[in-house]
Amino acid sequence: MDFVEEEVIEATREVTRLWWMFLITGIAWVLIAFMVLAFKPTTPATIGYLTGFVMIAAGVNEFMAIGFVDVWKWLHAVLGVLFVIAGIMALASPFQTFGILALLIGWYLLFKGFFDIILSVVERDLIPLWGLGLASGIIEVAIAMWALGYPGRSAWLLVLWIGITALMRGVTEIVLAFKLHGVRTALA
Repeated sequence: MDFVEEEVIEATREVTRLWWMFLITGIAWVLIAFMVLAFKPTTPATIGYLTGFVMIAAGVNEFMAIGFVDVWKWLHAVLGVLFVIAGIMALASPFQTFGILALLIGWYLLFKGFFDIILSVVERDLIPLWGLGLASGIIEVAIAMWALGYPGRSAWLLVLWIGITALMRGVTEIVLAFKLHGVRTALA
C-alpha cells in the first residue's frame, strides 16, 4: 500500500467514525414525522410551532453535515443558517407561519407541477420515462389546485408535507448511518 492509499483509508475511517450520529438523527426525524402526522391541523399555532421546531432541527442537521462533505460545505452552512432563522421566526409568530406556509406549499406545487409538465413534454425524446414526469406534474398541479381552493385543505397539505418530508429525511439518514457503519466495518 502506498502513502496515498493509507491517507484515503484513514480519512474514510475518520468520516465514518460518527456513523451513529446519523442513526440517532434519523430516528429523531422518524419520531418527529410520526408526531406531526398524528396531529390534526385544528390549531394554526400548533402547526406553526411544529414547523418552527422541524426547521430548527433541519438547520442543526445541515450544520452536522458540514463535517461529512468536501465540496458543498458552504451550501450546508447557508441552508443551516436559513433553516434556523426560519425556525426561530416560525416560533416567534406561529399564526403567520401557518398561513404563509400553507399558501407557499400550494403555490410551490403549482409552479413545480407546471414546470414538470413542460419539461417532460419538451424533453420526451431525451427522457425514456418522460410519461412519469408528465404524470407527476399533473398530480402536483391537481394537489395544488385542491389545496389553494380552501385554506383548510392547505392546512392538511402542510401537515402531510412536513410529516412526509421528516419521514423521508429520517429514513435517508438511517440508511446513510448503516452504509457508513458498513464501510467502517469493512475497513477494520
